[in-house]
Amino acid sequence: MSGLTYGIYAAGRVAATAGPPDDPAAVDALVGGLSGGRPFVVREYLHFLGTPADPEKAQVLSPERRLRELTMPDRWYRTGNRRLDLVLCYLPTERDLDGWLAFIERVILRYGAVARFLQITLEPNFKLPWIDGSSPGVLDALTTGTRHARRLLDEAGHGDVRIGFSVAEPPEFLGGDEEFWAHLERLAPADFAAHVDYVGLGLYPDAFSPVPASALPDLTEHALRHLREHCMPRAHLGPDVPIHVAENGSPTGPDRTPDDQAARLDIMIRTVAAAATRHHVTHYELFGLRDADSARAEPTAQLGLTTSGYEPKPAYDAYRKLIAEG
Repeated sequence: MSGLTYGIYAAGRVAATAGPPDDPAAVDALVGGLSGGRPFVVREYLHFLGTPADPEKAQVLSPERRLRELTMPDRWYRTGNRRLDLVLCYLPTERDLDGWLAFIERVILRYGAVARFLQITLEPNFKLPWIDGSSPGVLDALTTGTRHARRLLDEAGHGDVRIGFSVAEPPEFLGGDEEFWAHLERLAPADFAAHVDYVGLGLYPDAFSPVPASALPDLTEHALRHLREHCMPRAHLGPDVPIHVAENGSPTGPDRTPDDQAARLDIMIRTVAAAATRHHVTHYELFGLRDADSARAEPTAQLGLTTSGYEPKPAYDAYRKLIAEG
């Protein structure tokens, strides 16, 4: 297998879905069991919800509390060979670039010394509920926010923090994203591409619609190839800019057994590893450590390697073994 750096989303919430509170002791033990002391990325999300914050989303996402403290203490992300991948989500109900840039400044002041990766917006290429692409002004939030973050990090002495953004999987999955890539294509490289250190890919070929396991290698390879060969060149992002598989998951559920989840994740991860050199993929992050709520049947509630009570599913051991092989 390739020399990928692996990682995981370690908290439990998925958008509006959440079960019991996160258990830091369980997170520490389970993440340690996966990484075995190897370099390992831990993904976290912070949300900008507008000025003032949208009350409905704020009640669910607790943005101010999360800005003060993540799932684990700061020192945890800087020890044990762990690297914090911090995602800044843009979710106001009205365009609010001034508020967004102020939010980025607050995040860098708070976490600039802790984070190793800073992702500016979450999947701005698709207009889905609770995803940034549905928010007014998201294209400018991405491009202006990236330049702003780079300047602030450099001024604060955190020039080693890598800045990127993520996109959802190829357009045929979700109905098309021509507007997004056309916007980036029109920009001069100095205005955006020059400030981007990596591009993240949200990869869910079988999570939300039935797909035969036999189709997963081709679907996974296609997503990587489409991003590398078709999309990134339009945004003036060359072959030297790495791809991170920023999210990848396969759920359990009424028609998806835990053994099936483990087998499907094995297929996708091995496909990514086999294609890593060809498409310059350097990181793979699984979504996620535990179910948001194992009592609920929808796919977003059961993407975890463990139940929402931290009982490991077969996929936990499968991922652990893949990381050890890598």
